[in-house]
Amino acid sequence: MKEQILAVQRMQDYIGEHLTGEIHLSDLSRVSLYSTWYSYRLFRETLGLTPAEYVWRLRLSRAASRLRAGGDRVIDIAMDLGFGSADTFTRAFFREFGLNPGDYAKDPVPIPLFIPYGAKYRELRKENLNMSDLQTVFVQVIRKPERLCIIKRAAASEDYFPYCEEVGCDVWGILMSMRSLCGEPVCMWLPPRYKKPGTSTYVQGVEVETDYAGAVPEGFDVIRLPEAEYLMFQGQPFREEDYCGAIRAVQQAMDGYDPAVIGYRWDDENPRIQMEPRGGRGYIELRAVRKTGA
Repeated sequence: MKEQILAVQRMQDYIGEHLTGEIHLSDLSRVSLYSTWYSYRLFRETLGLTPAEYVWRLRLSRAASRLRAGGDRVIDIAMDLGFGSADTFTRAFFREFGLNPGDYAKDPVPIPLFIPYGAKYRELRKENLNMSDLQTVFVQVIRKPERLCIIKRAAASEDYFPYCEEVGCDVWGILMSMRSLCGEPVCMWLPPRYKKPGTSTYVQGVEVETDYAGAVPEGFDVIRLPEAEYLMFQGQPFREEDYCGAIRAVQQAMDGYDPAVIGYRWDDENPRIQMEPRGGRGYIELRAVRKTGA
């Protein structure tokens, strides 16, 4: 991987670790190992934002997450995240999301949170993967309740990267701003019964209660999913830069697994579900099953 990409990643990591304090370009230059001028240029060309814009948007999204969670005053959040005053924070929040922080705290509608995708992960998909090391994959049966899923469809995507190229990465930011039954957004491969003509198999969405009465973002659809049993495949914890290999290992294990050994068969009438790859917990994917004979 190019050293310049790793330098940008080091700057992103530094920002994430020091978001509540002062962040100067000289700090970023120090961790990038390049000059101040070149660090600034490299950051902007790689991520499409200046360091100041990146910090500003990340702080506003962290603030929105705290407002949604409740329990903190607007002024406390503003000061904790370095906005200087409640007025400065309120104006910035309105410019970013189109509503006042106080109103959002009372009614946390879906908003496009800023997701700080790491520079190095964009490069990893271009590199060859070494799958020679065997990994342990844990399998367990779980039950999901009947639920609604608010989804964003693409036109033709069958997997994550083509989906992002079609709809952009802002979708995940909107989903992250919404409360979910399972605590986080999901990605899904839809069976034909849930697809619309001319739309993708792969979608991203958030699972909510069947009586959900909140806002549905513009351009999203709502589908109803039945109660179902799933086999959850979970890989070992992995380094974040190894996420492609971690996904491949779990998917290979799933492809080779016969659920008949525990009295089940695959249920292809329900969506296959992909969770966000997080190194600390291992990659997780779920595939629906039915008991043999059911």
